Amino acid sequence: MKVKPIAEVIEFLQPYAKETGVEIVDAAWDMRQKSLTVYIDKEGGLDIVTCEKFHRAIDGPLDEFDPTFGEGYTLNCSSPGLDRPFKTQQDFDRHMGEKVEVRLYAPIGGKKYYEGVLKAFDGTSVTIAEGEKELTFPFDKCSKVCLCIEI
Repeated sequence: MKVKPIAEVIEFLQPYAKETGVEIVDAAWDMRQKSLTVYIDKEGGLDIVTCEKFHRAIDGPLDEFDPTFGEGYTLNCSSPGLDRPFKTQQDFDRHMGEKVEVRLYAPIGGKKYYEGVLKAFDGTSVTIAEGEKELTFPFDKCSKVCLCIEI
């Protein structure tokens, strides 16, 4: 299936996101399922009513935009999930001061996994407070930075 690039699809959908009060945090094509999933979030969290509102707002315009060049596809709108990786400055800004997990590709200080309060992100490094000490990791050495989910 031939599809338009995700960046182009996201750019097209931005005005509808703004109109419905959500932020597009990611989108992905699933070629096997012939589907497009748009991951959205909003200040204070997302609910099913907001997902449905956004879905209805983009369904018709997206068909006119024709991201699959005439082929059928399924449109999904979803929350990104609590454990989704932070990818953008907005992701980090939104969760500043919250407890996060930092997973590394290779050990630093003998460990590949750290938990702490997110203190800073400057695009090249992530700083967390682990107890009384602050730790800074190069972002390109992090395999995943996400919220710490405690049960």
